[in-house]
Amino acid sequence: MTEATIPALKIHGADNVSVVLTEGGLQPGARLDDGTELREAVPFGHKVALEDIPRDGVITRYGVTIGIASEDLPRGTWVNEHRMRLPEPPALDDLPPPAPQPAPPAPLEGYTFEGYRNADGSVGTRNILAISTSVQCVAGVVDHVVSRVQAELLPRYPNVDGVVALNHAYGCGVAINAPDAIIPIRTVQNLAKNPNFGGEVMVIGLGCEKLRPEWLLPEGDPSASVLTLQDPAHIGFAAMVDAILKQAEEHLERLNRRTRETCPASDLVVGVQCGGSDAFSGVTANPVIGCAADLIVRAGGSVMFSEVTEVRDAVHLLAPRCADKETSEALAREMAWYDAYLARGGADRSANTTPGNKAGGLSGIVEKSLGSVAKSGSSPLADVTGPGERISRKGLTFAATPAGDFVCGTLQLAAGMNVHIFSTGRGTPYNLPAAPTLKVVTNSALARRWFDLVDLDTGRVATGEATIETLGMELFQLILDTASGKRITAADRLGIVNDLVLFNPAPVT
Repeated sequence: MTEATIPALKIHGADNVSVVLTEGGLQPGARLDDGTELREAVPFGHKVALEDIPRDGVITRYGVTIGIASEDLPRGTWVNEHRMRLPEPPALDDLPPPAPQPAPPAPLEGYTFEGYRNADGSVGTRNILAISTSVQCVAGVVDHVVSRVQAELLPRYPNVDGVVALNHAYGCGVAINAPDAIIPIRTVQNLAKNPNFGGEVMVIGLGCEKLRPEWLLPEGDPSASVLTLQDPAHIGFAAMVDAILKQAEEHLERLNRRTRETCPASDLVVGVQCGGSDAFSGVTANPVIGCAADLIVRAGGSVMFSEVTEVRDAVHLLAPRCADKETSEALAREMAWYDAYLARGGADRSANTTPGNKAGGLSGIVEKSLGSVAKSGSSPLADVTGPGERISRKGLTFAATPAGDFVCGTLQLAAGMNVHIFSTGRGTPYNLPAAPTLKVVTNSALARRWFDLVDLDTGRVATGEATIETLGMELFQLILDTASGKRITAADRLGIVNDLVLFNPAPVT
């Protein structure tokens, strides 16, 4: 009788490692489907050497070098971060030029969602009152007001979906004129302009802060309002709260007159991100997200992907997809700025990978990057924006941000996203109150364990039960239904929210 072999996951014909698909991992002596016999136990999601890899030999996954062996790795050996070192990152002054783009696929027509049309032409997927703050000092008061609005005012305005505080840790005790201060300042300014807030800008300040509240008001917007707690007209805490509630009612009145209308899918602005990634992220969830991203672009919509340190080692693969030389130069410029930022802090891109990433089988940032950029799909890269800037072009945009989940999500909100897609392999309850956040998981083991916290299981791709294309279309439809308010995300059903976190590379005084 022929001994049964065990399937493992090999991505590319040139790969010399394979990923264990068996939940619970494999023990020594297990034989893979290519005949490799394991020399030692290898956990679920981790890599096995498919051939003898000598010390200083290359370790290849996705057809790309993900590491250099720091010791001899005989066939059947567990390949992990302790047995390899990183290769050098791609040189930014020698990136491939933009390549001739193939003929675009046929436009995807006829797909719509029910959204809230704004005066500036943008479309919200929610109808939310946002109360912006100019300084952390007022956050406690604003949180108090939000609870009062929820309990006392919202029941009178049934067309308003909710109220959120745009609290942050910036505004004072900072070097407000430092060059890099523009990043947190424009982020706070642009957060209030997110399409899910309906153009209603309401700012609460203290009065003595460096970030002046009036800087956050859109120029020429008569409906925008600002209130400072140090105004002598407020005698006591109750007076402050009553004044804020009065302003809130004016904004709620206008928001309540808004109703959903049929909008083309070209009005989608979808932010894609990953967190708690594992070895399956680049095989299942992220390629599925990339497929959905391509569908959105074909429908005329906008998609942004981010996370500089998770793009840096794959930037040479993105450069040929740039629409033009200017976009390619902007991509290299954002990478170089972040290299310098990390160097100032005594770190480099290797600091990105977390203990959870490594426990999930990701041996280093190169492997993680190759999986991360799969979220971008295959569309041409139309534009590159800096952190805190709003996107301005349809199609695919690289919105440069740090890779930290909460910082990236905050910056994508400032960039104008109205739907958020978040992939995870290790699991996270992460959610944003300002935009619906669809959670896409990379492996079915997590989907079963966190059955009530996830929206789509893409682990079926790894086992051959589903295709990337089928699940990509399923995700695309989930996005439309969620944008229309027809479907509530798992995290929203549970009432889970995370705080906004600004990216501030400028000095704090």
